[in-house]
This record gives sequence, structure tokens and C-alpha cells, in this order.
Amino acid sequence: MVSVSIITGSESDRELGEKAETILKDFGVPYTLEVYSAHRTPAALQEYLETSEASVYIAIAGLSAALPGFIAAHTLKPVIGVPRDVKLGGLDSLLSTVQMPTGVPVACVGIDNARNAALLAVEILALNDEVLKEKLVAYRRRRAARTFSQRN
Repeated sequence: MVSVSIITGSESDRELGEKAETILKDFGVPYTLEVYSAHRTPAALQEYLETSEASVYIAIAGLSAALPGFIAAHTLKPVIGVPRDVKLGGLDSLLSTVQMPTGVPVACVGIDNARNAALLAVEILALNDEVLKEKLVAYRRRRAARTFSQRN
């Protein structure tokens, strides 16, 4: 069973998708990485969403960043948007992702921050998975210890 579906709007977004993959692999979370465009392949994307077994979606897109909103409009599952820095420092993508209308929420992480999107997906899944929750606690402890040791 797939827990997280990473969807990129184009092949040029794959590098960010791979950053999310790294985190999900580290936590042992099953995932897929797909390429669908909200503009160029909307029917195929809708069909994918209708058959997907994912519990959480990570949508990576730049420019108008319609992908996260499109996915949110076609599912009741959590959608995490990752705005890409393609133009305008990524602010165009950021605003398109966070300014969703009431009733169609999309969580949003920082520009190009696919790793945080994957961590947020892990946090969502850990709400109902004690093993994953313990892995997340251990991850946070390691990060805190590394930060502390770097200061001293």
C-alpha cells in the first residue's frame, strides 16, 4: 500500500521530488513519484487521483502552481504543496499554493522545501502509526543533538 504520493507538475520538478523521496525512504514510508500536469494532463491526473491509494499527497509545482489546488479539489486527503522557485523567487508559486479558497485547503511548505513536505507527510501518518511516531521522535532527537553539538 502506498502511503504518500509525490506528484510533480513536470519532469523538471523531479529533483525536488527526489529530495522528498529521500526522507520517506529514511522513515520506511511507502510512496510513489508521479509526473502529472494540472494544465497539460488534467484528465490523466484526475484518473490517477480516483484510483490512488495514497493517504497523503505532496504536490510540487512552479509558476502558477495549480497542481496542489487541482489535487485538493479532487480528493479529501491531505495535500501538501511545495512551491518551486521558477520565476519571481518562487513567490508566484508560493502565493498560488497558500491562497486556496475556503473549503479546498492545501498545506504549504517553504519554496523548494520538499524535505519539509515529506516530514509533514510523516507527521500526518504518525498520528495513527506508533512505529512511525517513534521514528519521528528519534529523528527529532538526532537533529537536536546535532544542532547542540555544532554550537559548542
